[in-house]
Amino acid sequence: MAAEECSEAHGGLDPSELKRLGISPVDLVDFSVNSNPFGPSPRVLAAVRSVDISAYPDRKCSALVEALAQANRVTPQEILVGNGTAELIWLTVQAFLQPRDQVLILGPAFGEYQRAVSTLGAEVKEVRAQAPDFLPPVEQVVASIVRDQPRLVFVCNPNNPTGTYLDSGAIEKLRRACGSGTILVVDEAYRAFVTGQLFAQTPGDNCLVLRSMTKDFALAGLRLGYVLGNPELIEQLRRRQPAWSANSLAQAAGIAALTEVDYYQRTLLELVELRNDFFPQIRALGYAMVRSDVHFGLVHAGGPAKDLRLRLLRRGLQVRDCASFGLPEHIRISTRQPSDNLRLLAALRILRTEERNAALCP
Repeated sequence: MAAEECSEAHGGLDPSELKRLGISPVDLVDFSVNSNPFGPSPRVLAAVRSVDISAYPDRKCSALVEALAQANRVTPQEILVGNGTAELIWLTVQAFLQPRDQVLILGPAFGEYQRAVSTLGAEVKEVRAQAPDFLPPVEQVVASIVRDQPRLVFVCNPNNPTGTYLDSGAIEKLRRACGSGTILVVDEAYRAFVTGQLFAQTPGDNCLVLRSMTKDFALAGLRLGYVLGNPELIEQLRRRQPAWSANSLAQAAGIAALTEVDYYQRTLLELVELRNDFFPQIRALGYAMVRSDVHFGLVHAGGPAKDLRLRLLRRGLQVRDCASFGLPEHIRISTRQPSDNLRLLAALRILRTEERNAALCP
């Protein structure tokens, strides 16, 4: 596939694409990922450096599970640590689905839900939030749950890529609609970016809650996440998990991060302030941007998103082409630190000027 035709299934850099385009990754600023841009705390980095990588990791992640259980005020039996939430999504599908089971997804959403479900031969129905506001159609989802009684319901909250957030009342409405025969899977990878709160219990016994430490704790390169749920559901996942899913570096980083909650909460609050400054400036340039409750948001590209992405990439700036979300004319932009944000704004301003000049030419 040519570089110009590239469509991303996930954010992050593609070294082979950069090589084709002659772009050095050292000079590139990545707005396509939506992890904490302030990075891990110094204590986390020190913990990673101290790990003996010649020794096998604790396959039960015992110390990390104990720390997470204490932070979330649950028992260790209600937590399973995994290799990022992607692994936990696949474990959930393997544990609870049979061929021809029905699954409901509130979309647009992370493509890994549908990809995992499809491998089991289950039937997927998507209820999508619609442009231009992308407000989640909660009542429509409730009606679909009651009518179809799916085995699993996937809700990313706040949503990726739109950034919209359902409050606890809306989640409770969905949970009650699920009853005892349907499991509500709430992916809270970005919850802390809304509330500033890193921990919470599950809303009910028929729920699984996914958390991504790669996002709020800035551990994307180590792949670390966990799932909360009642012990019976968690045990079903545990039985299917490969040994040593979370390596020693990830476990050490996770344990250290949990001792640095104040650092991460400060960065999350600062990120809210940066977002509140950054997003209005994008709109001021004439780009339509969806209202978001988090530090990333959808921007209408004014044409094919892949074209705008490539034009920015050639200027050393990576944004997320949202074609894989079914949004081929939208890009997703994440807030970064001030100097990076200014660089993107300057590039967007130049592109806007070039577009206006081209429109004036006969």
